[in-house]
Amino acid sequence: MMCMRRETQPETSGPCPLDGVRVLELGGIGPVPFCGLLLTQLGADVVRVDRPGGVPSPLTSLAGFAEADPLAAGRRSVEVDLKSSSGVQTVVALASRADILIEGWRPGVAERLGVGPAACHEANPALVYGRMTGWGQSGPLSASAGHDINYVALTGLLSAIGPADGGPVVPLNLLGDFGGGAMYLAVGVLAALHRARRTGRGDVVDAAIVDGVSHLSTMVHGLAAAGFWQEGRGRNVVDGSLPYYTVYETADGKHMAVGALEQRFFEEMCRVLEIEVPPNREDPQMHSELRERLARRFRERSQAEWERLFSGVDACVSPVRSLVEARRDSHLRARGVFAQPGAAVPAAAPRFSCSMAQPVAAPPRPGQHQTEVFQEWGVAVPEAGRGAAEHSGGKG
Repeated sequence: MMCMRRETQPETSGPCPLDGVRVLELGGIGPVPFCGLLLTQLGADVVRVDRPGGVPSPLTSLAGFAEADPLAAGRRSVEVDLKSSSGVQTVVALASRADILIEGWRPGVAERLGVGPAACHEANPALVYGRMTGWGQSGPLSASAGHDINYVALTGLLSAIGPADGGPVVPLNLLGDFGGGAMYLAVGVLAALHRARRTGRGDVVDAAIVDGVSHLSTMVHGLAAAGFWQEGRGRNVVDGSLPYYTVYETADGKHMAVGALEQRFFEEMCRVLEIEVPPNREDPQMHSELRERLARRFRERSQAEWERLFSGVDACVSPVRSLVEARRDSHLRARGVFAQPGAAVPAAAPRFSCSMAQPVAAPPRPGQHQTEVFQEWGVAVPEAGRGAAEHSGGKG
């Protein structure tokens, strides 16, 4: 599989970064599929093992979403019944031919099914076995249920997000599932693969969302330890407490984001706003008055007018885009962030001299690639799998 190239970048002839890497993804929801998507976009051959009928998720009830779920895009799917002995043997056989396996079940589930690290390493000592959970493989909560919001709450980060006069604000599920979860799983399995290829020895990667989110908060914990962070919301440098690092409403009900932390950016902002630069902007006693002045000024013009006035000005002031508007943004389009105009799925990140700009293939039906995957990987098709392949039409 060769890289898809952005037209805005130099032509190259090298393979994708993960070209030749085989990944087995045991079907799940949230962080594991996103990790599988990223590895796919970086060039790995990712095969997802789906249970018969697919993987139920909180989004299953959304009509048509399963057929268009971007987290499931790009890879191939085989359907295996892990409740049967032949299905277990099939997954272990696939693991014996893989470089990486990723799963997101609760601790002990894979072992009970017979596809845990011990069984897979017996078949393939060099396998990197990636485990994605919220609470981790150990600890008093390890066997408990949870979702992104629970993990972020326990780490202390949720308590720090939100306005000073309100409760904590849920940061979508980006901080936990995807930032502290999927991305740490990806880094972990790729680091372990690097060592496995040197030593021939695999590893078990314990990627827990509470670990990842806590690690993401290194700077905050450092500031707190040094006495420069106050408990609560709206009291610190980057949580909206400063009048020059916050969001202001415009005349048309939209918003502008202000990040003028440094004095020179602040002065540029004041120049564009046509207000006097206060001599004591660092004085907390003046912050309320300054915030009111800035709020009044931003409400005098529309977002489009402010965007035009701040265009080309180093003031760290930007329009707050909606998700739909972001897909049309001139900078993001010039960068190819959305591989096609109007596309809903962003291109892979980070970028390399050989980059993947084109959108990946549509999400597969469970078992859609049954015959071709088993033939390529040299594994016998299980009896249940043959039926699924016939039902799904085989190769997609």
